[in-house]
Amino acid sequence: MKKIVLFRGAMVVAFLAVLLVAGPAVYAAEEGAEAPAPVWHYFGAALGLGLIVIGAALGIGKFAAAAADGIARQPAAAAQITGAVNLPLFLLEGVAIIAEVVVLLIVLLK
Repeated sequence: MKKIVLFRGAMVVAFLAVLLVAGPAVYAAEEGAEAPAPVWHYFGAALGLGLIVIGAALGIGKFAAAAADGIARQPAAAAQITGAVNLPLFLLEGVAIIAEVVVLLIVLLK
């Protein structure tokens, strides 16, 4: 039940990100002005940003749960388990940050 609630919350956050990024650009045209250029890149960037955050959160949560389970089974190996989990966590976080920078570049340079 808790996973369903978290997934719904993540979907709401992604939807709000789409509205905040793409919404103002869609309705920015004034009467009598030329039609605005398509703003699908804003929609894609907002959707991509939401998926990046959801994916990184799920990945980090799985790593942390596996580490906690391993430490609970063998408390003597806590140092080795923590050391083995740190590198993949840092790499996952780095990939998420790079993806977020790419999304922001898409929005700012378009």
